[in-house]
Amino acid sequence: MKKKVSIGSWAYAFLKTPILLPETCTKLGELGFDGISMGGFKPHAHPETYNTDEKRAELAALLKQHKLGVADFAADLWSVDAVKEPNKWVELFEINAEFCNKMGWKTIRVDSGAPPILPEGKSYEQVRALVIDNLKRISKIGQKFDCSVAWEFEPGFVVNEPKYIVETYNAVNEKNFSILFDTCHGYMSAVIGARHIEPNILPGGIVEFIEMLKDKIGIVHVIDSDGTLNDQGTSTHSPFGQGKLDFDVIIPALLDKANYKGEWWAIDLCECPDAWQETADCKKAVDKFNEKFCG
Repeated sequence: MKKKVSIGSWAYAFLKTPILLPETCTKLGELGFDGISMGGFKPHAHPETYNTDEKRAELAALLKQHKLGVADFAADLWSVDAVKEPNKWVELFEINAEFCNKMGWKTIRVDSGAPPILPEGKSYEQVRALVIDNLKRISKIGQKFDCSVAWEFEPGFVVNEPKYIVETYNAVNEKNFSILFDTCHGYMSAVIGARHIEPNILPGGIVEFIEMLKDKIGIVHVIDSDGTLNDQGTSTHSPFGQGKLDFDVIIPALLDKANYKGEWWAIDLCECPDAWQETADCKKAVDKFNEKFCG
């Protein structure tokens, strides 16, 4: 069965001249997207922007007008370092979880909330334990608000080695917690070993990594990778066909080796300067492998 296709609105919010949600939703509707991966970043769906029932109703109406579901919501937690100020980070998450609940959205995307640099006086084991505790705490908050928590690992944030990603998932052990697997980050983690604190490149590359995550993936973000980091110190999200990834291998691995049962393929053009222009071609690329492997 074919999966629904969404795209991260944050790609448009982060452009030099941001494209606002009404124009974004209009274009996605015209291109036949099933949904949107909603960025909780200003000027998009930030809780402070949609802080009344009337404003939230307007946002819901906009999505309904263009027949767009919400695949996942990317909470803006970047104002707080989760390792240095864990309680404040958790409190900020709760604000976003309550917002999601009011909007009727079911999945919140988070990262580990701190750069892959050990704070003075802390071991990596201590930092990993803190990340696990943070993720466990927010998962319990998510349960209160009927939301799933999807943790996205990436080079820009601490705990991005395959073995420790699996360790973290197992240790959190909450029913509403899962891994958000971004194909670009997966490649940078398993093949390049980008910004690993403890090197953990896998001989079997991204496919081995995918197999390690069997039954652990809640949602998949799809995009190519050229094997480099961007100016923000995280994976460069390259449009399909401009990188090194073989989706004829990756997609079957996600379906068969990881047993990915989620509803969505979510396109992620984060920090791609040509995101708006590349959107239509990216949709075509995903439609093609969706038809080939899920049709």
